[in-house]
Amino acid sequence: MKKYIILIIAFLFSALCLNVFAQTKQFPFEVLKTGNGEQSIIFIPGFASSGDVWNETRTTFENKFTCYTLTMAGFAGRKPQPNASFENWKNGIANYIKENNIEKPILIGHSMGGGLALAIAADYPDLISKIVVVDALPCLAALSDPAFKSKMDNDCSSTVNQMTGMTNDQFYDMQKKTMPRLLADASKLDMVVDWSVKSDRTTFGQMYCDFYNIDLRERIAQIKCPALILLESYFINLKPTIEGQYKNLKTANFKYATNGLHFIMYDDTAWYLEQLSTFLK
Repeated sequence: MKKYIILIIAFLFSALCLNVFAQTKQFPFEVLKTGNGEQSIIFIPGFASSGDVWNETRTTFENKFTCYTLTMAGFAGRKPQPNASFENWKNGIANYIKENNIEKPILIGHSMGGGLALAIAADYPDLISKIVVVDALPCLAALSDPAFKSKMDNDCSSTVNQMTGMTNDQFYDMQKKTMPRLLADASKLDMVVDWSVKSDRTTFGQMYCDFYNIDLRERIAQIKCPALILLESYFINLKPTIEGQYKNLKTANFKYATNGLHFIMYDDTAWYLEQLSTFLK
C-alpha cells in the first residue's frame, strides 16, 4: 500500500510540474487574441511600440479574422526578458504559430515588425500565407550606407550603455525630438513617445543596435507567399533604391502612401486601410 501511495504522489508531482511548465512557458511577447474568423492575422508592432498601434486596424478586421496582436517583451511597459535579439524574436513568433496550431496566418508588421515578418516568411516559407510590411526595409542601414555589411559578432554593449546611462529627462527629450520625424499626426505624438519612455532601456539599446545590423536582402529570395509592401510618401523619391533592396522578393507589390510619415496607419489611415482590405480579400 505504501508503495502505491508513493507512486501516486510521484505521479501527481510530475503532473503538477508539467502543468506549471505549460503555464509559465514564455514567448518574447504578450498576445491579445480577438475575433474568431477562420483566417488568422498576427500583428507585429515596430520598435518600442505597443500592440495598441494596431487598435484601429484590428477593429477593422477582427469581425472577419482571428487576430493575434503582439507587444514585444521590454517594449511599452512590458516586462523585459533576457537575450533579446531579432533572431530570437523571429523564432519566438514562428514557434508560437506552430505550437498554437495557427494555420497559415497573415503577418502584418510595422517598421521592425515588418522586418520580422520578412524574416519569418523567408526562414519559415511554408508557415505563412501572406505578409504585409508597413514601412520597413530588408536592410535599414544600407539606405544611408550602400556599402553596408552586416557584422557576424555585433557588439551592442556601447549602445546599451548609452541608453541606460541617460537620465529619464534626457531619454524623454530624445524621444520627444525624434518622434515628429516619424509621425505627422500630432494627436498621437504623446502616446507614441510614452511607449518609448516606458520601454526597458537595455532592451531598447540592444534591439536598436541589433535591428540596425540586420540584412535580409538575400534571405527574402526564399519567400513564397504574396507580399504587400506599404511605404511612406517620402520613399517615392527613393523608389529605385527602395525597390532595389527588395529585388529578390519576387512576390512584392509596392504601394506608396500619399501623406504623412513612418506611422502610415495614423498619417494616411484611409489609404492604408483600403490597401489592406484589397490585399486581404
